[in-house]
Amino acid sequence: MNVVEATVLGIVQGLTEFLPISSSGHLLIVPKLLGWKDPGAAFTAVIQLGTMAAVVIYFWRDLVRILTTWTKSLWTPDLRPHQDARLGWYIGLGTVPVAVIGLALNGFIEGGARNLWLNASSLIVLGLLLMVAEWAGIGKREVADLNLRDGLIIGGFQALALIPGSSRSGSTMTGALFLGYTREAAARYSFLLSIPAVVLSGLFELRKAFDGSLQVVPTLIATVVSFVVGYACIAWLLKFLTRHSTNVFVYYRVALGGVLLGLLAAGAISAT
Repeated sequence: MNVVEATVLGIVQGLTEFLPISSSGHLLIVPKLLGWKDPGAAFTAVIQLGTMAAVVIYFWRDLVRILTTWTKSLWTPDLRPHQDARLGWYIGLGTVPVAVIGLALNGFIEGGARNLWLNASSLIVLGLLLMVAEWAGIGKREVADLNLRDGLIIGGFQALALIPGSSRSGSTMTGALFLGYTREAAARYSFLLSIPAVVLSGLFELRKAFDGSLQVVPTLIATVVSFVVGYACIAWLLKFLTRHSTNVFVYYRVALGGVLLGLLAAGAISAT
C-alpha cells in the first residue's frame, strides 16, 4: 500500500465511520473498484482507532463525566440513579453482545464475511431497515430516557455491524429509532456506545503490526487522516440530523448496493 492509497482509505474511513453507510463496507468496496488490494480486516480495525480518537476528543467532557460518576457510584449508592452512572453501565453492558459475537466469529469476519455479495446485500437490507425505523419510531425520546432494556437492545443491534456493509452507526441508530429516540439522540448514543467495541477491536488487531501482517507507515497515515476527517464528520452529522431524516443515507445505500450487485452479476468485479 502506498501513501496515496493510505490517504484515500483514511478519508473513506473518516467519512463513513459515523455516517450510517458502513465504513468497513466502503474499505472493502473502494479498493475493489479502484483495482487495489484488499487492505484486510486488521487494517480496517486499526484505522478505526483514528475515528474513535475523534469521538473521544469530541465528547471528552461527556466521557469524563460519565466515567467519573459511574466509578464513584460503585461505592456511593446515592449516585447510582444518576443519568451518567446509568450511561456507564449501559455503554459497558451494551458492548457485551458485539464483543462476544466478534470473538466467536473472528475467523469468519476476517475471511468469509469479506465478500461483496454479502456486503452489497447488507447495504440494501439494513438500509431499508433504517428507513422502516425512521417511519415506525416516535422520535421523542432523548439520551436521558435510556434504560437498561434499551441499552441492551441497542447493543444487540450494534452486533450487526460485524457484517461488512451493515454500518455500526447505522445499526445502533436503527435500534434507537425503533425504540422512539430522536435522530440526534440516536446518533449521540451510537457514537458513545461504539468507543469500547472499536477500541478493543483495534487494539486486538494492533498486535499484527508486530508480526508483519500490517504495513506500519500506511496504516499510521490512514489512521491520522481518519481522525481529522472523522472529527469534522461528527460535528456535521449531529447538526444535520436535527433537521433532516436519515433517508438520504438509505437511498445511497440502496443505490450503491444495487450497483455492486449489478457489477457482480455481470462479472465486472469479483466478490472476493
